[in-house]
Amino acid sequence: MKDPRKVFPAVSLLLLLISYSSASPASDHRPRASYSNGHVCVGCVLVVSVIEQLAQVHNSTVQASMERLCGYLPEKLSLKATCHLVVHMFGPDIIKLLGTAVNADVVCHTLEFCKQAAGQPQCHLYPLPKEPWEFTLEKAREIVKKPSPVKYPGGASDICSLPFLTKICEKIKLSIKYSVPFKDADSDKYSIFPTLRGYHWRGRDCNDSDKMAHPGRRPANWDAQYDSNCNGIWGVDPKDGIPYEKKFCEGSQPRGIILLGDSAGAHFHIAPEWITASQMSWTSFLNLPMALTNELDWPQLSGATGFLESTSRIEGKSIYLRLRKRNRCNHRDYQNVSRNGASSQNLEKFIESLSRNQVLDHPAIVIYAMIGNDVCNGKVDPVPQMTTPEKLYSKVIKSLNYLNAHLPKGSHVILYGLPDGAFLWDNLHDRYHPLGQLNKDVTYAQFFSFLSCLQVTPCHGWMTSNKTLRTLTSERAEELSNTLKKITTSEKFTNFDLFYLDFAFQEITDEWQKRGGQLWQLIEPVDGFHPSEAALLLWAEYFWKKVQLQWPQVLGKENPLNAQIEQVFGDQGGH
Repeated sequence: MKDPRKVFPAVSLLLLLISYSSASPASDHRPRASYSNGHVCVGCVLVVSVIEQLAQVHNSTVQASMERLCGYLPEKLSLKATCHLVVHMFGPDIIKLLGTAVNADVVCHTLEFCKQAAGQPQCHLYPLPKEPWEFTLEKAREIVKKPSPVKYPGGASDICSLPFLTKICEKIKLSIKYSVPFKDADSDKYSIFPTLRGYHWRGRDCNDSDKMAHPGRRPANWDAQYDSNCNGIWGVDPKDGIPYEKKFCEGSQPRGIILLGDSAGAHFHIAPEWITASQMSWTSFLNLPMALTNELDWPQLSGATGFLESTSRIEGKSIYLRLRKRNRCNHRDYQNVSRNGASSQNLEKFIESLSRNQVLDHPAIVIYAMIGNDVCNGKVDPVPQMTTPEKLYSKVIKSLNYLNAHLPKGSHVILYGLPDGAFLWDNLHDRYHPLGQLNKDVTYAQFFSFLSCLQVTPCHGWMTSNKTLRTLTSERAEELSNTLKKITTSEKFTNFDLFYLDFAFQEITDEWQKRGGQLWQLIEPVDGFHPSEAALLLWAEYFWKKVQLQWPQVLGKENPLNAQIEQVFGDQGGH
């Protein structure tokens, strides 16, 4: 994924937010030769659309809707200040253009956020104007011929030269420099902070000054003096002098859950109320700063490592919470080592952020779930860029060898197959995207086509009207799943058992329909690509039942002393 420190100053946090909807899911989105920045184009079209729709919903002027949008945004990370800068830079031109009834596509091409290279198709989200495109664009350019207060493309560097905005710019620069320092993979450690790869991603550190204290370790001296493994169980029972950790956890087979995944495993999510004018309010954006510092991922609500109560109508629990309920000694022993854009081909770049000591720590259950990016990319012809079975085999073996050298003996590794993503088009293409719900003018088919035209789609192979291409992508996904299955039957490792599970999307969809759900609800509404929170929790439920039935030893024993642990320690310190 892109480094936000390089993107923030370019346009605004608003454009960054929207650009993630197309940039983050895919495997490796580099700037395209045919467009200056396809992601910025997408961002501009979505933001201008929201401004126009806010004016419509509240029966207000465009100026008032821009001020309303900025008013909704939090002060944190200088979101509100950045919004006001952008409005100052581009607001007058946007007001002029929308006043002539042109749509967001025309506005963004006129302001040069979107550019059409010679010989390239005209990318548009909305229907093209009745008049010829070039004629419409020329008329729009005439409208904004008079210079605006600050002229694009100088951007923030120009506007920050204005004396009365200097302080705001400095505040934004400091916010970028100090508040959102996205970490490199090898710097991921246990933390007392939630975001920036903190305890939303792995168990909270209970002693930040002691590098030897961390979730998942075998207790030091049975934690008689302090909590070395952060599970909240420590001290000595005054009745008999036995350390609580020894009394409650010895022989209970503690183990942690570790996910090696992509953006689906990290639970990539853009809240629909962030781009739906009729649902917007200042409360809609309260969690935006947190989401940005989590790379727009929500691992704390994911199917593998989530520890918060679900925001969906699913009452199910994550795999971590199920393990914790099974054995309270497993408290805080979770790691979500997932990355937006991860695949079998780049896992080696961040697998070292996995924290497990072969001598000091308990065994772990590791789930390898690269479910999309080995077949998904934004190329015009995506098939040549897909991972081949041979390349997958080689990279997975390399990752497994790394795990064998770092996991404690008695661990378990489960390779997860790829889904059939044809499900996306089949269940979304004729539905209205959140951006098109107000005026019934943007379907997912149009949204997918727009992203594909700009070559910033997260998965051209599945998010397309081309049935042949969808079929080819599904066939490759099945080939890769079969390769993973082959690895589990042909390879053995000394420190862990190896298993394979099909994605089993059919079972998940059948269960959802039994509960009265609609299939489209299993897909993230804004990007139209990722599994929703409901889908992830159904996946966790299926995973648990399948493993419990076929390989119960993977989950460890149920601790008969759970009630006593809870009686003495309560929630064991929360998360």
